[in-house]
Parts: sequence; structure tokens; C-alpha cells
Amino acid sequence: MIGNLPFVVCMILIGLGLWTLLSRRNLIKLAIGITLIECGVNLFLVTLGYVERGVAPIYTYTQPGVTMVLPTPQALTLTSIVIGMATTALMLAFAVVIYRHRGTLDARKIRELKG
Repeated sequence: MIGNLPFVVCMILIGLGLWTLLSRRNLIKLAIGITLIECGVNLFLVTLGYVERGVAPIYTYTQPGVTMVLPTPQALTLTSIVIGMATTALMLAFAVVIYRHRGTLDARKIRELKG
């Protein structure tokens, strides 16, 4: 029995990510905060799909009465990981370009329009 520990860890990860987004102004730290939120959501999806003593759904010939694990949360998590990696790479690429053009990663200084 896993208990409530994974759900508590999900809340901690999402809370840390939100705190980072609301309190920090560095673009790299903002990307880390978004990644923390993503990890918390992924852990939540995996935890929802957990079945105690469940058998992986790839085994089609099991004994009668054996509980199979639902594969949908696992598929959603894999899709979320791929999308999250692409989003993180894009955010970090934007941060590099902004640093090259503006010379800073502070979000307050980047908001000022120059023209």
C-alpha cells in the first residue's frame, strides 16, 4: 500500500513550482518552476493509475481474478513527458536568445519596450 505519500509529494512539487513562478524573475528559474509543476502533474497521473498487485496490461493471458492496471494514465504521462521536454527546450532557447539580445535574464527589464 503506497498510502498518501505520492499525493503529498505531488502537492509539494506543484507548490514549489507555483512559488517559483510567483517569486522569481530570472527566466531560467521560471523555466525550472514550470518543470516542477509538470513533474508534479506527471507524478499525480502515475499515482492515479496505480493498482496494488496489478499486472501490466501487456500480459493478455493472466489467471482469472488478477487485476490489470489501466494503461491510460501511463500513456498520458508519456505524452506529457515528451511535450514537457519540448516546451522546456523551447523556453531555454528563448532565454538564450533574450540574453544575447538584451544582456539580462531579469523579466522586469525585458518588459521594457525599446523602439
